Amino acid sequence: MADRGRPRRFDRENALKSAMVLFWKKGYAGASLSDLTAAMGINSPSLYAAFGSKEALFREALALYGKSESGEIWEPIVTGRTAREAIAGFLHGTAISFTRPGKPAGCLVVLGALHADDAGEAVCGALRDKRVENVAEISERLKRAIAEGELPPSIDCDAIASFYVTVQQGMSIQARDGASRETLLAIADGAMAAWDRLTTAEST
Repeated sequence: MADRGRPRRFDRENALKSAMVLFWKKGYAGASLSDLTAAMGINSPSLYAAFGSKEALFREALALYGKSESGEIWEPIVTGRTAREAIAGFLHGTAISFTRPGKPAGCLVVLGALHADDAGEAVCGALRDKRVENVAEISERLKRAIAEGELPPSIDCDAIASFYVTVQQGMSIQARDGASRETLLAIADGAMAAWDRLTTAEST
């Protein structure tokens, strides 16, 4: 009897996960405060007390997304025995990750917010910074391949990394538009067909 009427314990982790999925599905601007509180099972004062603001909540959701949803995509960059295997694994992992049943299609980092007028410069900047980090991570993998003698030192690692990240970002949009996993895998294979040309030493 003593517990009757006592409020349910607030599960911050589950609430954050629900917010992440909503932002992933609707984007920052599309996820209204009422949408968020309904998905998280809390009221507005509780949201602000726990997370500070919608922007701060989004940043936490973005960090959770990186930890919980991106492993299938980025693990091959670390574990691939060769740079080619790493990039192919990155793109194939993207095709699988972006089309998982029961999950929003595409990528939160790509689709979360594109226009500062809708989401604010801070939110757009956070996503832009993450996309820049993604290019840098792939570029570093290519530079490692050069150091190990796998790739020639004359290649432009940043340009190649930008190319493959651009392909991946396009796959995100395709997935959101309803493209199948098979279609995304075909896009990945098409992009890998350019590998030899991109990584061949230029003649002097």
